[in-house]
Amino acid sequence: MKKLLFALVLLISFNGIAQTKTELQKHYEAFYDEMRLQGDIDGVINALTHLNILSPSKERKDTLAYIYANDNRHLQALNTIGIEKLDTDSDLAVQVKAISLKALNQPKRALEQFEVLNTRTPNAYLAYELADLKIQLGDNAGASTNVDYGLSNAKDDMKYAFYERQQPYEVPLKAAFLHLKALIKFNQNKEDIDGAIAILDEALKIDPNFNLASLSKQALASRKEAPAETGTKQ
Repeated sequence: MKKLLFALVLLISFNGIAQTKTELQKHYEAFYDEMRLQGDIDGVINALTHLNILSPSKERKDTLAYIYANDNRHLQALNTIGIEKLDTDSDLAVQVKAISLKALNQPKRALEQFEVLNTRTPNAYLAYELADLKIQLGDNAGASTNVDYGLSNAKDDMKYAFYERQQPYEVPLKAAFLHLKALIKFNQNKEDIDGAIAILDEALKIDPNFNLASLSKQALASRKEAPAETGTKQ
């Protein structure tokens, strides 16, 4: 009799826990929907975190990491899904890892993730990211291959955003590729400053307001004039 009573109490307890967990999950699902409607990012993160605890889901975890990354909380994004290169990762997870690692100044690790994305779905935007990272890592030959692909596949309506000014701005993707091409030209032959400047002029012809290209041109022009100025002073 005592054993039967114990079993009944245990069964009731388990049912109560299951019911409470189901109610909590429904609550946070409704909370998540409401926070999305209100555009409350912290609320959405809170809801997804609770849902992942109540009912772990790889898809939901990827979404949480994406929201962190989209809100420039890159460390939290990577803490959510890790930094490892995994064949089982969804495209969204790989994208988050690539963007966040780049933002956290980890070009080598970021390049690995962008390479995965490019293998799955190559496009001009990924080619730009690959070229940019390879330049940072000193692989000018590899970067040149990506730039050539990008210039061949970039459409006139494609834009790329830059953030070196206080106010972000966009330029045609082709102009952005030409800027990288000029950097590669200079890196491969630092004596051919005129050649690099000529490529920057092509970029500025596409978009005269391309601030980063203007700054690069000024830096190269100053480098070219420096020996002459030094000689004059002597």
